[in-house]
Amino acid sequence: MKNIAIFALILTSACAAMGQDVEKKLTELGIKLPPTQKPIANYVKAVRTGNLVFLAGHGPSTPDGKDITGKVGKDLTVQQGYDAAKSVGLNLLSSLKAEIGDLNKVKRIVKVLGMVNCAENFTEQPKVINGFSDLMVSIFGEKGKHARSAVGMYALPNNIAVEIEMIVEVEN
Repeated sequence: MKNIAIFALILTSACAAMGQDVEKKLTELGIKLPPTQKPIANYVKAVRTGNLVFLAGHGPSTPDGKDITGKVGKDLTVQQGYDAAKSVGLNLLSSLKAEIGDLNKVKRIVKVLGMVNCAENFTEQPKVINGFSDLMVSIFGEKGKHARSAVGMYALPNNIAVEIEMIVEVEN
């Protein structure tokens, strides 16, 4: 009986090592997901079809829920834009969790469209959207690496600094 208990413990440890617990990783990183935000118009935050979840464009917010606004390269620095993109990542994960129930069901972050509200001559959109990408990789590891577009926009809704859409593959 003792050997069975030891085997079960070894098996449990091996399984845990193969698949990282996302909630545990968030805690290790000191990350608490914000409350899910309501859509600002006539749409839903996420739509699941088969094993794909399409997340609507989300914006950045401060811990107290206020929008992070302004144009990167004019009102905000690249670092502030990076931090805003990281905030969008947290908001997207909050909506994703509300849709699928458990972030451990994520198989892969597939595709991301990052839009930066920026000054006319600003060309460092990839550096800004890295705030989002770096967050996904720090949480999900290889499963967090994704195809991505990072583009500049003349304006975004409510003057938010960054808007990001995401497609995620999940377990059925």
